[in-house]
Amino acid sequence: MHCRRFCLFAVILALWLCGCKREDREVSSTKSAATNGPVLFQDITARVGLNFIHDSGATGAYFMPEHVGSGVAFFDYDNDGRLDLLLIQCVAPNSTNKNRLFHQESDGSLRDVSSGSGLDVAGYGMGVAAGDVDNDGLADVLITEYGAARLFSNRGSGKFVEITSSAGIDNYRWATAASFFDYDRDGWLDLAIANYIDYSPTHKCFDAAGVQEYCGPQNFQGTVTRLFRNLGRSLAGANPVGPRFEDVTIRSGLARVTGPGLGLLCADFDGDHWPDIFVADDGKPNRLFINHHDGTFTEEAVLRGLAYNAMGAAAGNMGIACADVNGDGLLDIFVTHLVEEQHALWVQGPRGLFQDMTAVFGLVNPTWRGTGFGAVFADFDCDGDDDLAFVNGFVRRGNDPAPRVEGLKPFWSPYAQRNQLFVNNGAGKFADVSLANPDFCGRAAVGRALACADVDNDGGIDLLATSTGGPARLLRNVAPGRGHWISIRAIDPTLGGRDAYGAEIVVQAGKRQWWRLVQPSYSYLVSNDPRVHVGLGGADRIDLIRVAWPDGSEEKFSGMPVDGQVVLRKGAGQ
Repeated sequence: MHCRRFCLFAVILALWLCGCKREDREVSSTKSAATNGPVLFQDITARVGLNFIHDSGATGAYFMPEHVGSGVAFFDYDNDGRLDLLLIQCVAPNSTNKNRLFHQESDGSLRDVSSGSGLDVAGYGMGVAAGDVDNDGLADVLITEYGAARLFSNRGSGKFVEITSSAGIDNYRWATAASFFDYDRDGWLDLAIANYIDYSPTHKCFDAAGVQEYCGPQNFQGTVTRLFRNLGRSLAGANPVGPRFEDVTIRSGLARVTGPGLGLLCADFDGDHWPDIFVADDGKPNRLFINHHDGTFTEEAVLRGLAYNAMGAAAGNMGIACADVNGDGLLDIFVTHLVEEQHALWVQGPRGLFQDMTAVFGLVNPTWRGTGFGAVFADFDCDGDDDLAFVNGFVRRGNDPAPRVEGLKPFWSPYAQRNQLFVNNGAGKFADVSLANPDFCGRAAVGRALACADVDNDGGIDLLATSTGGPARLLRNVAPGRGHWISIRAIDPTLGGRDAYGAEIVVQAGKRQWWRLVQPSYSYLVSNDPRVHVGLGGADRIDLIRVAWPDGSEEKFSGMPVDGQVVLRKGAGQ
């Protein structure tokens, strides 16, 4: 084991030194492109009837959870083929301002169906994860809160029932990001919950002028990321009972290393087709728990290059975007940081090892700097290359001169910042087009969650941005001259027809290949569109689609059309 770790460290050091030399040569400014880029998004919040203002519960006491949340989920809760929307509040449990559920109608409008849904609950809400935990074909919901994680079973007809206690979910920490994934590949979705800090509201913090301010994570101890194994449904007589989860945090090894977890991504980081657990830690080294196929994990973030940035420092790690940015078939990740830090793009290669290549890809000199939270990679213009968007919002009072979004509460105005948007030029560089996109980037908000989805099923990836103490805004994709595309839903008919979380999909067209991961839990406190989207550029024909299913089996599918949605069913391929 010691030899293995030493060898990994030596390889990473060599890659890092090489990367530093490349960065010195290839740093380039993207400011000139900022005003000349394409207009990609149009704000359609009012048009579709989305009228949500986030309630942070702020009272002037600077209760820290107020400025950390809250999230959103895109999921089709009634299986009508249209994505619905759940938005989370951060309020006292006795508040009348509750979480809101919106149903997407056939005309694209959003109808508030919160009342009586069972999801209209109050609490210090943080994030949300959606997934079918009982394999009945209906997406269930987990909501994380300061002091709780609550599981809601989808009973159909728009009704949800809380089953937290009966399911064995007992997370009483400050839960932030959560993800459903099948870490033991037994066909049942397990659950990982990132917990933040051991916070005490009695601890007060102040700025340099002696004015009270929100505390940072450095004032408190980090906590344990929890892992719950899904035991499946059992039968009591003729009636199914469940699901039931078992807390395996200690047995799995996750309890050995703590941290202030904010972001979470469950994916295969070492190429063995078993999902691992990456935790973005705020102000501390990130954690990467590698799956050993026997129910245990080992933390290897330092060994694999993901603990620190290129300067060897821990940063304020928040949101996580994932993609294959250089087309080599390997997962790469982007993590947002504080305004005084650089965001980090860790590129994988060779397999299982990562290096910070932010400068190489042109992301170190944006038009302005921000404290980033939610982030997504997606091919907004369908030209075949993934673009990047993220939302910003100070964690300490700042001074962004931009006008504020309409509806932002005055208390939060000093924390507001503009969002940022970058397009991929296809040659290994990202160009800042923020100034050309005023609907997404022109007005300042306290950006936290950013979710992506093809809301209107037209082949363009849309965005939903939330703001602490401000409005949720839906941005429709209006990119001009979009290329060809395909939207893929991968399901397993033997598991109730649920989405195959953890499946890896490779689309091949001509000489190009695109890698995608079926996993909606990424960015920051959100659950995204469970379908995978591939922009094909000028390719008008797909040669082959390869799927590595979560259980390790592989299939090939051919004859798939472009510019449409397809469903790949496990067992139906070659």
